[in-house]
Amino acid sequence: MHNLIPIESPLFLSAEDLAERPDWSAVFANNNPLALEIGCGIGDFVVDMATHNKECNFIALDFYNKGCIKSCKRAERAELTNVRIVRDEARSFIRRCLLPSSLKAVYINCPDPWPKRYQRKRRLVNQEFISLLESYLKPGAFFTFSTDFDDYGIDLAHLMSRQTGFENMLAPDLWRHDIEDYPRSKYMLKFMAEGKEIYFVQYRRKA
Repeated sequence: MHNLIPIESPLFLSAEDLAERPDWSAVFANNNPLALEIGCGIGDFVVDMATHNKECNFIALDFYNKGCIKSCKRAERAELTNVRIVRDEARSFIRRCLLPSSLKAVYINCPDPWPKRYQRKRRLVNQEFISLLESYLKPGAFFTFSTDFDDYGIDLAHLMSRQTGFENMLAPDLWRHDIEDYPRSKYMLKFMAEGKEIYFVQYRRKA
């Protein structure tokens, strides 16, 4: 994390500056529900979501400084007050900065697929991660995952189908190649232009 370009945006929060389990209602100055995007890239998805869902507060998480800078600029241009960009690793952030049952929704769009077979253990979303995430979702909260990598999408679809604490929102399908009114990120559009299909998996935490 050394030699990073400083981010001066009022919408930016660095992991080092965040207190353990901060009071998010104080951060956003309201008690609106909280949603989390993991891997916000250049911020196009979260800005679209936050623009059309003003009644919800969005935390957009990314590990890369350049992505955080672009996301901040995009959110500022849209004059959004319901977005905060955080630079941190997902698992570390969730454990340190969120309370159990505090999230209304989690979005993960086109994460690194680690495509080679020997790399797959590095994938973020696996059984361990889903078990972690489940306890931070409110009953009724949505978990939406998308990927252009068929192996990742199909593997996760089958993994989620075995989770007793979740309900499949795309049933009877385990995955779909489209979800109505779901914003398309720059990366999704790029992959679609190359002729790839996006795999969407969407579940809701049971009450």
